[in-house]
Amino acid sequence: MDRRILQLVVYVLLAGCDLAGAAPLDVRVTDAHGAPVADAVITVVPQTVSRESEALSQHAPRTHVIDQRNETFIPYVEVFRPGDSVIFRNSDRTRHHAYSFSSARQFDFVLGSGEDSPPMVLDKSGTIAVGCNIHDKMITFFYVTDAPWYALSEKSGNARLDLPAGNYTIRVWHPLLPPNGHDEPRNVAVATGAPHDLGFSLQLMPDPRASMDRERVGY
Repeated sequence: MDRRILQLVVYVLLAGCDLAGAAPLDVRVTDAHGAPVADAVITVVPQTVSRESEALSQHAPRTHVIDQRNETFIPYVEVFRPGDSVIFRNSDRTRHHAYSFSSARQFDFVLGSGEDSPPMVLDKSGTIAVGCNIHDKMITFFYVTDAPWYALSEKSGNARLDLPAGNYTIRVWHPLLPPNGHDEPRNVAVATGAPHDLGFSLQLMPDPRASMDRERVGY
């Protein structure tokens, strides 16, 4: 059997067993004024490696599509595993550009209306800011992580993760944190069947989508 297929089978079997004894972790992310924060990446790493966390780390690579529509990258934040691929798609009638100077991956694509870029593998963990030289307000962020569990906060600022009992380190990242910034990590003990709530308050910079110089982005 192909190794990637075997890894996926193991993941499904372990995840199925795992969810039966899982406990929900509800995370709420707000800014300094208490307003909900969308598009925050919550990563969960066990303090002791388990079969479940190892299986989740050995995922089958997938391909993500980032659309360029109405002069906007969609989505604004996308989470990848190392080894995943990305395709940029231009759904507008105008030409678009997609490029990054990030240390985790540097690239440069110019796409005419209706064109797709070739698949590009993201093989290194890190944060990748992507801009468009033609339309300066366009920006998207890739968060590449090998954390076994992750979630993206909704417009409400909320995210839920179902975790097996154990001790974990939780981190939160958002594009409007200072460059290369994370919120302070939290250690959490999760017990089977016992819901756990966790709140993060982030000190965020102004939203850069209104006006920014992409050459100065520090990712």
